[in-house]
Amino acid sequence: MSESATQGGRSMSVASAFGGMRSVAPVVFRAGCPDCRGRFELAAGALRLAIGASSRTTFYSFTCPECGAAVRKPAGERIVELLTGGGVRTLRLHSTL
Repeated sequence: MSESATQGGRSMSVASAFGGMRSVAPVVFRAGCPDCRGRFELAAGALRLAIGASSRTTFYSFTCPECGAAVRKPAGERIVELLTGGGVRTLRLHSTL
């Protein structure tokens, strides 16, 4: 892809095309720890999403920033949609059958 585009016969540079854009605030997710009952916000990089063949094998996980516990919670369709849209790293689990 080149660094310029043509729009209506005029040449436009990448800098001018994206010149009015502002930086986007990082996505944060609210979470809670079942062990210490802490409530906090986590960046996308602090979460992991595993998508399995069923609802039993689809979950997200993180380490509690307050007590250090490893937390694993089920992820339904809406949670999967929000986490993937927010940039959370995803692992697709495959069955061994």
